[in-house]
Amino acid sequence: MEQESTLAPIAAFSRQYAQLLEWLHAEAKCARWGLARGRFAEALRQSVEKRYGGTRPDVAEVETYLKSLHLEDLALACACADGEETAWEFFVAQFRQELRASAGAILRASGAGDDVRAEELADSLYAELFGVTPTGSGRRKSLFEYFHGRSKLSTWLRAVLAQRHVDLLRKNWRTVSLEAEEDKAVGNITAITAGSALKLGTNHGSTHLQGRRPAASPPDPDRERYLGRLAGALGAAIVGLAPRERMLLACYYVDQLTLAEIGRTLDEHESTVSRQLDRIRRQLRESVTKTLLHGAPAQDGRGVEAALDEAQVELAFEYALEDWPFDLSRALSNAEAPVDPPQK
Repeated sequence: MEQESTLAPIAAFSRQYAQLLEWLHAEAKCARWGLARGRFAEALRQSVEKRYGGTRPDVAEVETYLKSLHLEDLALACACADGEETAWEFFVAQFRQELRASAGAILRASGAGDDVRAEELADSLYAELFGVTPTGSGRRKSLFEYFHGRSKLSTWLRAVLAQRHVDLLRKNWRTVSLEAEEDKAVGNITAITAGSALKLGTNHGSTHLQGRRPAASPPDPDRERYLGRLAGALGAAIVGLAPRERMLLACYYVDQLTLAEIGRTLDEHESTVSRQLDRIRRQLRESVTKTLLHGAPAQDGRGVEAALDEAQVELAFEYALEDWPFDLSRALSNAEAPVDPPQK
């Protein structure tokens, strides 16, 4: 059931923040795309609604939040969602090569990269961005309507590309048998944060989450910060697992036991072990995502960790596709009440 809005309707919202909305409209250079103030006000209201959900922010909070948005990017997205031709021409000219470069980096990270496939992945977004008219419907539904200006448009686009690639991988994974999975080296399997296409490997006796480094991924000054937050959230999520769940991770990823070997040790069928591991990976992914989206208060000498938005979280997972030396062995040993895995 959709959560009921706690914000005033658009008419009242526009009156309450009239002066601010006028300033934001000018700051976003909406006139460049012929974007009306009322249309932009509705996009801003939707962004506030998305940010605060069922809570009721005060006026100062709303004003601070609105001023923090990437306003020009939001205006461009609104104009493109409305089918404004000049906005679309600008978007294609500005972002086409960047989209293809990002698609190439994502594909190379999963070992399936080439220029043709990168172009196909990048260009496949255009239909969704423009909005395909459903049969019998006169209104387009553009993917741009899900952009709320909390991150840069380029960051959001990279996150969408990464998610599209993950969706394709998931479809392929469903067709792989358990026998085929066991034939692969543990270092090449899907890792703990299911859906992010990470992999596990070993290095001097320590198990690390790692990926393949893209040949030429665009630099991002926030990359290390995102990965640091991801590592902290994943470590905390592992601590929250039950002892048996940590034991299964240790057996499979650290000791590199096969599903069949673990099943014989636990007197369970290998398919049961596989389902349990898949559930644990999903649980970790959900826990990590929730932690990153909510942030953390100051504790143990650390400052407040601000919440990341959805695009930044997806980008953090994308960066983890590259070289990410997360030490799973250490994370498991640091967890409360660790359980010794069975011997081969």
